Amino acid sequence: MNYNHYDAIVVGAGLSGSVIARHLAEECNERVLIIEKRNHIGGNMYDYVNEEGILVHKYGPHTFHTKKKELFECMKKYAEWDEYKLTCGAVINGKYTPTPFNFQTIDDFYDEKNANEIKNELKRYYPSEEFVTVLELLNHESDVIREYANFLFENDYSLYTAKQWGVSPEEIDPSVLKRVPIRLNYDIGYFDDKYQYMPATKYSDFFDKLLKHENIEIELNTDALSLIKLEKNIIQIGGEEFKGRLIYTGPIDELFGFKYGKLPYRSLRFEWKNDNIKSYQDAPVVAYPQAKGYTRITEYTKLPYQCVGEKTTYAIEYSLPYKEGENKEPYYPVLTEESQKIYARYKQEAEKYTKLYLAGRLADFKYYNMDQALERALYIIKNLNGGNDGE
Repeated sequence: MNYNHYDAIVVGAGLSGSVIARHLAEECNERVLIIEKRNHIGGNMYDYVNEEGILVHKYGPHTFHTKKKELFECMKKYAEWDEYKLTCGAVINGKYTPTPFNFQTIDDFYDEKNANEIKNELKRYYPSEEFVTVLELLNHESDVIREYANFLFENDYSLYTAKQWGVSPEEIDPSVLKRVPIRLNYDIGYFDDKYQYMPATKYSDFFDKLLKHENIEIELNTDALSLIKLEKNIIQIGGEEFKGRLIYTGPIDELFGFKYGKLPYRSLRFEWKNDNIKSYQDAPVVAYPQAKGYTRITEYTKLPYQCVGEKTTYAIEYSLPYKEGENKEPYYPVLTEESQKIYARYKQEAEKYTKLYLAGRLADFKYYNMDQALERALYIIKNLNGGNDGE
């Protein structure tokens, strides 16, 4: 195959790669080939209707949310969207409570007298704030507030984080929770972004429309790394020097043959269940910090809300170490001082190739929400004519 027939090759048909491919095809009139290792487009946003007639997300729950109008406007070009505000919860000591934790959580686990004391103490110290981090509460001067924070840390945060990252609860440094919010009111809802939506049909339809362009070709079930060779500042694809742009969204360490070492990731395993009941749990996504093995359960008849009678589908989620070659997907980059040093070496190596562009959570070794992945792709688009993407 003559890959120089194309002006650009995009590795990966997820959100980052697809948005860049569409721009090159439509705005730059370039011939674009997308090479995708999986048997479908859409990356981790891929969804489908299962045997029960229920729309499910193969790689875990995805809802689009952002504070930035321009990002939502970009998504609106390729699909109709319905407003959807995600609600989440946790089961602690056998009792469901909303997350982020709020005043209802206090009512759920304390008698009326103690609950009022905690809420009044929080109001006294935080008269105008809507959120506070659990880390701040863990170090608070108030004994009442600190004891409440310790209850949450011991029964939820430390246990969940330990399972998520594969360490013991005793190894959890509370500082890793510095961004974890606690609501100082009775409001519910997982995000507070202005724009919270899901496709009116499904994400797969969004990607079908996004990539439907006469200048775009897609090659599925193909490992691009078996075709790509980077050597002496030259990009070779299929054994020949490639003259066009290469946009790469896969793991950066694999692109360079792990020459500086492997980057650590956490992976996930989903145990799928179908039940002849209308509802399995109180919210679409519920954490089970005290359960053995698994971290959370997503019930897809609630994501989005689907009326399918007396049946439901849910996925039990297990966090696992990622090992290349074991047919596991790398989901979450493990950000440590050592892994950041390894990534920096790969990034420096990539900068030697002026027509190589890195995009997405695996290539950037960062965890992105959908809006962050989109914003990163749009940033690269702005710099496509200026050489390498830089930071």
